[in-house]
Amino acid sequence: MTTRTAPPPAGLPGSVRQRAAITAKTLRTDRWWLAPLITVVGLGAWVTYATVRVFMHDHYWIAEYHYLTPFYSPCVTQSCIPEAAHFGRVLPGWWIIPDAALTLPFLLLFRLTCYYYRKAYYRSFWLSPPACAVPDGHKTYTGETRFPLIGQNLHRYAFYAAVIISVINTWDAVLAFHSPEGFGFGLGNVILLGNVVMLWAYTLSCHSCRHIAGGRLKHFSKHPVRYRFWTFVSKLNVRHMQLAWITLGTLALTDFYVMALSLNWFDDLRFIN
Repeated sequence: MTTRTAPPPAGLPGSVRQRAAITAKTLRTDRWWLAPLITVVGLGAWVTYATVRVFMHDHYWIAEYHYLTPFYSPCVTQSCIPEAAHFGRVLPGWWIIPDAALTLPFLLLFRLTCYYYRKAYYRSFWLSPPACAVPDGHKTYTGETRFPLIGQNLHRYAFYAAVIISVINTWDAVLAFHSPEGFGFGLGNVILLGNVVMLWAYTLSCHSCRHIAGGRLKHFSKHPVRYRFWTFVSKLNVRHMQLAWITLGTLALTDFYVMALSLNWFDDLRFIN
């Protein structure tokens, strides 16, 4: 009587893991496609709105209250309204050049290379993969080691640019406390300040910022200031996904409010002057 040798357990050296003979692409019966669909609709709508607004070259400045939309900050082309060009007009005023051309590419790079946004558009636009236990939409995967995905490694450098841009947006919000009589405060100021606070929260919650704050430290006890900052950033980092979406909303809201005031759809609600 012969005995059959049992195959080695999967995972041991020399073993071959066999896939289950399932013809269906996935056995999931829930609406796994809903999250990628919402991401496509949300990001697609925001990119469409932002692109249209950036190339309108108008309705971005309220001279009476010094409101400047973040989509045009800093305004640096020759077509910019002089009062809105806080840092000079150094680029040609061609329609193809965004008025905030010195900062928009870095903001785009910061968002595109963000760890959360990578997950979002990898799963939704590239279907790589669209959800857990659902096959990848591509036959091969090389990771982020080849062009163009190797550019994701620029995220840590884009973070520094994002910090500078957040400082500029903060300066714009401070300058907006203005009225024809001097100091002024209105609903526009609340919206501008809220946007700046959310932008700082999203920027500081970045994984690169967390690594800068506490990375490569062997003893936190020897660096109490960095440890406290790392602890603060770590708490924000937990909310990085939510902050990523919230800031898209606050950016669009701020821009829309300034545009609406410029088009005289309604007046700014003033609290002081």
